[in-house]
Amino acid sequence: MSQFWTDKARDTVPYVPGEQPKQIDLVKLNTNEHALPPSAAVLDALRNVSGDMLRRYPDPDATALKQRIAEDEGLTPSNVFVGNGSDEVIALAWQALFARPCGVTTVDVTYSFYPVWAQLYDTELRIQPLQDDFSVDVEAMNQSQGTLLLANPNAPTGLALSCAEIEYLVQSRPDRLVVVDEAYQGFGAETAAPLIARYDNLLVTRTLSKTWSLAGLRVGYALGHQDLVTAISRIKDAFNSYPIDAVAQSVAVAALQDREWLRHASATVVKARDELIDSLRAMDFDVLPSAANFIFVQHRTRSGEELFGVLRSHGVIVRRWNQPRIENFLRITIGTEEQNQRLLVALAETL
Repeated sequence: MSQFWTDKARDTVPYVPGEQPKQIDLVKLNTNEHALPPSAAVLDALRNVSGDMLRRYPDPDATALKQRIAEDEGLTPSNVFVGNGSDEVIALAWQALFARPCGVTTVDVTYSFYPVWAQLYDTELRIQPLQDDFSVDVEAMNQSQGTLLLANPNAPTGLALSCAEIEYLVQSRPDRLVVVDEAYQGFGAETAAPLIARYDNLLVTRTLSKTWSLAGLRVGYALGHQDLVTAISRIKDAFNSYPIDAVAQSVAVAALQDREWLRHASATVVKARDELIDSLRAMDFDVLPSAANFIFVQHRTRSGEELFGVLRSHGVIVRRWNQPRIENFLRITIGTEEQNQRLLVALAETL
């Protein structure tokens, strides 16, 4: 290690993203990208990018994008914060709102970036085990005094809390911040966003990566009381005044305006998800109910490690974690009809 590394750089264990393979003939079902290409309006917006847009600095407040999001959610722009993907949004919110003496509570099987941020920002992270069926123990979570951080739907399980359950956590302790990471909102889970008008201790984060098929664009946002948004904005402006470039702002607005594409694309993924679940259950897989664009499965007799390797040898990549409780599970992104069939054929040949 370099003599110039700080203790923080030396000690931090970074997040490891899903593999982005170089081979073009692989069926990539490991990082939850959308199965369909983005809206035609997105491509039109890209074609209309001008040299002047690139020559000038972008709007540091992303005014048009905030306005679009606010209109869709029945809020005001002061309730909206935008950033370079929801990962950056949560990281900035962590510095602005989470890093308090009472710490942060999340669950034991969830997005693996949360422990990284806790370490990076010197935050005590309390872990509440999921129940045997991988659902969230709401009553146990409600005992926490610190910030509650919940992915909803959860990843990698795909299970979701209802809006009523989220509201119970929010209203039980008005002095406690509840953060709901809705990265996979749009595939069947209820959103907590309508609660923002009534509660000042709720922050909802979203991304355009999954539901809007814009993982390559890197746009995310948070919804919350204006005091929460102001705090995050202060941290953002102390770090990078221009996190969303002009092209991303223009394309994101175009995407959000195409509600018909959203309805069609989400319905297509949900239909494919339900069909894949039926097929896998017929092959002796246990499949958790999913409200996301992925499913979490384990075979009744074959190990996750074995099946992961077999699929890879057939040119199909899925996600697996070598950790307690879930070492035999595979997380499978919902792909196109052709991709899902290649997955099923590979499994059928093996099983």
